Amino acid sequence: MLHLPELHERPVEDCGEGNFITSSTRMDFPSAQPKPPADGKIIFYPPGVKEITDKITNDEVVKRLKMVVKTFMDMDQDSEDEKQQYLPLALHLASEFFLRNPNKDVRLLVACCLADIFRIYAPEAPYTSHDKLKDIFLFITRQLKGLEDTKSPQFNRYFYLLENLAWVKSYNICFELEDCNEIFIQLFRTLFSVINNSHNQKVQMHMLDLMSSIIMEGDGVTQELLDSILINLIPAHKNLNKQAFDLAKVLLKRTVQTIEPCIANFFNQVLVLGKSSVSDLSEHVFDLIQELFAIDPNLLLSVMPQLEFKLKSNDGEERLAVVRLLAKLFGSKDSDLATQNRPLWQCFLGRFNDIHVPVRLESVKFASHCLMNHPDLAKDLTEYLKVRSHDPEEAIRHDVIVTIITAGKRDLSLVNDQLLGFVRERTLDKRWRVRKEAMMGLAQLYKKYCLHAEAGKDAAEKVSWIKDKLLHIYYQNSIDDKLLVEKIFAQYLVPHNLETEERMKCLYYLYASLDPNAVKALNEMWKCQNMLRSHMRELLDLHKQPTSEANSAAMFGKLMTIAKNLPDPGKAQDFVKKFNQVLGDDEKLRSQLELLISPTCSCKQADVCVREIARKLANPKQPTNPFLEMVKFLLERIAPVHIDSEAISALVKLMNKSIEGTADDEEEGVSPDTAIRSGLELLKVLSFTHPTSFHSAETYESLLQCLRMEDDKVAEAAIQIFRNTGHKIETDLPQIRSTLIPILHQKAKRGTPHQAKQAVHCIHAIFSNKEVQLAQIFEPLSRSLNADVPEQLITPLVSLGHISMLAPDQFASPMKSVVANFIVKDLLMNDRSTGEKNGKLWSPDEEVSPEVLAKVQAIKLLVRWLLGMKNNQSKSANSTLRLLSAMLVSEGDLTEQKRISKSDMSRLRLAAGSAIMKLAQEPCYHEIITPEQFQLCALVINDECYQVRQIFAQKLHKALVKLLLPLEYMAIFALCAKDPVKERRAHARQCLLKNISIRREYIKQNPMANEKLLSLLPEYVVPYMIHLLAHDPDFTKPQDVDQLRDIKECLWFMLEVLMTKNENNSHAFMKKMTESIKLTRDGQSPDEPKANEKLYTVCDVALCVINSKSALCNADSPKDPVLPTKFFTQPEKDFCNDRNYISEETRVLLLTGKPKPTGVLGAVNKPLSATGRRPYIRSTGSETGSNNNVNSELSSPAGNRSREQNSDISETGVSENDENPVRIISVTPAKIEPVKNKEINSDQATQGNVSTERGKKKTTTAAGAENFHQKSEEKNPDEMGQPAPPKPRRGRPPKSESQGTMAKNAEASKPSGRGRKRAAPSQEGPGSLEASNAKAPKQQDTAKKAVPAQRQIDLQSKVLGSDGDSVLEIESSPGYSPSEMDLFELCDTEDTGSQEDTEDTDLTERGFLKVKRKLTRKGRKGEPKEGVLQASAKNKKLPV
Repeated sequence: MLHLPELHERPVEDCGEGNFITSSTRMDFPSAQPKPPADGKIIFYPPGVKEITDKITNDEVVKRLKMVVKTFMDMDQDSEDEKQQYLPLALHLASEFFLRNPNKDVRLLVACCLADIFRIYAPEAPYTSHDKLKDIFLFITRQLKGLEDTKSPQFNRYFYLLENLAWVKSYNICFELEDCNEIFIQLFRTLFSVINNSHNQKVQMHMLDLMSSIIMEGDGVTQELLDSILINLIPAHKNLNKQAFDLAKVLLKRTVQTIEPCIANFFNQVLVLGKSSVSDLSEHVFDLIQELFAIDPNLLLSVMPQLEFKLKSNDGEERLAVVRLLAKLFGSKDSDLATQNRPLWQCFLGRFNDIHVPVRLESVKFASHCLMNHPDLAKDLTEYLKVRSHDPEEAIRHDVIVTIITAGKRDLSLVNDQLLGFVRERTLDKRWRVRKEAMMGLAQLYKKYCLHAEAGKDAAEKVSWIKDKLLHIYYQNSIDDKLLVEKIFAQYLVPHNLETEERMKCLYYLYASLDPNAVKALNEMWKCQNMLRSHMRELLDLHKQPTSEANSAAMFGKLMTIAKNLPDPGKAQDFVKKFNQVLGDDEKLRSQLELLISPTCSCKQADVCVREIARKLANPKQPTNPFLEMVKFLLERIAPVHIDSEAISALVKLMNKSIEGTADDEEEGVSPDTAIRSGLELLKVLSFTHPTSFHSAETYESLLQCLRMEDDKVAEAAIQIFRNTGHKIETDLPQIRSTLIPILHQKAKRGTPHQAKQAVHCIHAIFSNKEVQLAQIFEPLSRSLNADVPEQLITPLVSLGHISMLAPDQFASPMKSVVANFIVKDLLMNDRSTGEKNGKLWSPDEEVSPEVLAKVQAIKLLVRWLLGMKNNQSKSANSTLRLLSAMLVSEGDLTEQKRISKSDMSRLRLAAGSAIMKLAQEPCYHEIITPEQFQLCALVINDECYQVRQIFAQKLHKALVKLLLPLEYMAIFALCAKDPVKERRAHARQCLLKNISIRREYIKQNPMANEKLLSLLPEYVVPYMIHLLAHDPDFTKPQDVDQLRDIKECLWFMLEVLMTKNENNSHAFMKKMTESIKLTRDGQSPDEPKANEKLYTVCDVALCVINSKSALCNADSPKDPVLPTKFFTQPEKDFCNDRNYISEETRVLLLTGKPKPTGVLGAVNKPLSATGRRPYIRSTGSETGSNNNVNSELSSPAGNRSREQNSDISETGVSENDENPVRIISVTPAKIEPVKNKEINSDQATQGNVSTERGKKKTTTAAGAENFHQKSEEKNPDEMGQPAPPKPRRGRPPKSESQGTMAKNAEASKPSGRGRKRAAPSQEGPGSLEASNAKAPKQQDTAKKAVPAQRQIDLQSKVLGSDGDSVLEIESSPGYSPSEMDLFELCDTEDTGSQEDTEDTDLTERGFLKVKRKLTRKGRKGEPKEGVLQASAKNKKLPV
């Protein structure tokens, strides 16, 4: 039976040929005969299609199949007859012959037929066998691989196949199959593998439709199927096939609701249950989470809590992986995970404190991205970054800086002041890498926001502190820090590559806006660079000299000095030697270097020279050349990259504009007056380092204009510039000379003292007829001296003093009559005015009476006159020294008429002590200073006035550090152990460290110094110290344990620094030297038994200290010590002194110690304390830079009391001499029981006894404050109308045996003819306050009485918190003046707990203290009323 199918007129696409055939062009074929298949059913083929069997060729099979394909394409689901007719054919096409046909065209055509068959017979498939369905779909899936090649002729058929499958959702039939998952997996893998960038949007959409229908309409997604999707998200696969990643990404977004539970189950299995075997992707879970979160956070709704669990894993590596993941999730730009999941965010922040270093490091790295992408989270991060900025790991501290700086450079608003503060702290990090990163980071911020002003004035103001901070680092000892500051200055603060005018404008306003310490650091930087240029100039001069042994030695010393100015001086020495050899061999290189360091070298020439020298030394074969790097460091330091003649002219023009009011001063944030003054100070500094650059008429005309200004500082600086730079004015610029001379004369006669000094020196320096010029000043001034008008005396005295010093041959003799008749008799020996009796120990300069200022200048004139003569032929020096000694003995009141005020007496004592010290710097006068005069001078460092002690110590250090003073004067610092102020002791210790290191370094660098070891070797200070302490006015009873404790403290104050290192067996040498002293007699009073006994006792204490602190002191010393003959007699041949002058019991007390009774009055600058219990605070810093060794037996509390009792003496900011009328009546401990193994801050100490005798006489005063002498239980003498009590003794009062009787107290307070009034010792209790000079009353009886355990709270309602702690917090006193900043940073080393501390802890914890306070009132306006406490503190007020 034949079935003739209808012929359709619609076009049919022949995908193989690409042609369209219609019925008009198609030939009509008779219908094919049905062929019985194996199962007996008849197969009907479409019209014109013959039987398809394995007997025909492949080409014929393809040809016939195309017609079959066409037939099925044209059929639709409604053609029931055709569906029934072609059912056998449909079954036949699924036979093995077709499914396994080796020809790909056959397979493609069969697959197209099968796809259409599923479309036509939908929803039921004609294939009932599950196995057959599985084979068919696997077959179709395999054919989809053909989609990969879009350029293939058959691609359209493959696309048709895909489109058909997607549109019909044919694969949904497979849901009925048991192993459908295998088909789906194969399908998904195939599609992800074939997708590529040549596919258009339609291909991708059909693939998505096909896969999403399987996911969304199925019962679930198996792990294998999920893996086939997720594997495309792994970075390795993602990079290989970006289109597969995009396809998976869109698929997951489309199916998020369905697939999310499957994803959650997968991560739960891996993360929580640890079943890594569930998937091959288990090791990529964190990468997958990151990608899934980026695709759609909803995919991970159930996964995030699992991550919080993993953050707390015990495995550090696992925590690290989670932290890395979450860092990316939280830090990504569009992420709001931190706000959506706060518990996870807080848990993540906890990893900043992880014990595992890599975890902390990863957390810190994350912070940078977070700050930039999520500024709102900066507050959360700040506290954690603060902790990590102090992390023990260097890399973490480094990365904290990188994090903050990176964010700051992106946008300054991203980092708050607190974060910038962390970077600021790290500029002082102990590790160079961290310091460097912090400094460079701050420099980059400064250049971007201040110099270039990229974010406006507010941003510039926010980082304006950076310039000061960076320059402060120049105070550090490390040469690396100094070199980096120089580099930063040249590249970031004042970029050297700017044009001259712009560069100088930058420098001009920078200098005007720097703080005083930064200015000093910048000046020091220029000074160091100039000094290094001088060393190089001297080295080149040595090269010009003929070779000799002396020349070689000098050259070697110079090379060592230069090497010390380079990084890593050890390695630098070898490089400098090599560079020196190159200089010797290469004359052209020498000439280039000479040009570079010549005073006339311009900045542009310097740049050329540096590049030329570097080019000659470069080695192309050696990319990293350490030698060349070292030479570059050297050239950068000596090259004048900022300052030349053109630059100075530009600076002068800027200053002129400021004077005229046409400059941009206000816009730059500087007032015109500040700009002028700072500009002139800048020029003054540069006049020292670049004097030649100033030599131009224009510059000097501007300076003359400054001389005529009313500002005294400006005129003074201008004179000094002339003095430094005007050597050729007389010959080259006569017009300037003629204008300058009368101005200098006028300043020398009627200018300020400083102007007068500079004017005299300027005349002496730049004029050839200086004798005539100086005489024209000297004669009228010497004739017009009038003591009745002291305010007009000061400038003439300054000028006369400097003239006599500069031209002694001409003016020494005329000055002698002036000195004898006017200075001494008329001025110094008369008190014409009566000083103000205000009780102050110090007054500001503007409040000092003109008469006292004149007397101070008169003393300085005496010294300058003697320093000019430099001989003692007329015995004038002896007379002067006697006069100065008398002034010290009389406490500054030379006439003893009691008309002079206490503050004026302090000024005169300071002037007298400084004068003796100044004269000692001249060898001819040092020889005639007697030991008694030396001791009087030394006692000034223990003066009762804080400022006297401070200024004297600074002058002493300055002279010692320059090796101007003899070694014996370094022994004076030992007396600083008794200073009640913590910072004064710390300063003295730093001075000792500096002096000792300089002397030792000098000996190393100067071989000739070995001949002068007696005056240079620091260890030789020991005999001077022993002799000075033996004559201490406080040391009156050689067997008194308290006095011996003081001696031991002073000895250890010096010995601790000396014994830091045992250089050249120095410990044994000092012991031998001390033993040698016991074989001599006191050179000051050799026949006085008590004096010798005191000397030997001090020696025994010193030996006790040395033996207890060093096991190396018992070795044999190769050196035989030489003792100074001025202080010790020659040892007698038969004299043997093997007696022990301190008993064994005393020795034990000195080394171990017991609590020493102390007074009740507060130490200097002690804040008002709480009644009763004091808070337990572990001490974190020692007040003197650790004068006590932690493991030392020597740390006795009693011996340390003078420091420990005052450890916080300056922390209130109250000045020592301020008026503070608070008196403390009693501190009565009820019970004392030692508490072991406790540490307590030293200011918590509470001692049982009331006071030492020294404490009874006077109490400590706060730094810079008024001091009052009053009886604590009496009314004010002014109120009672009674005469003032007798003046107390001015030397430090000797301690008496009895400490409680008023009789001895009064007796000891009488004036003494020996010594000077010293700083009152510290006595403090838990309720102590710096009373101004109030005297402590007798408290022996009350000290013995027990008090109830309940604390007295009569004052707590006013000054105490709920726990009885003081609510008054006062900041530490101001830092040191700029002149001290180069000496030390404040010491914050750890103090050690002692037995004294343990007992005080017991008192503190038990609270059995009874404290009463009473106010003394003078009835003056502003005084506190009775019953109201007031405390004076810097910028603080006591809440009342």
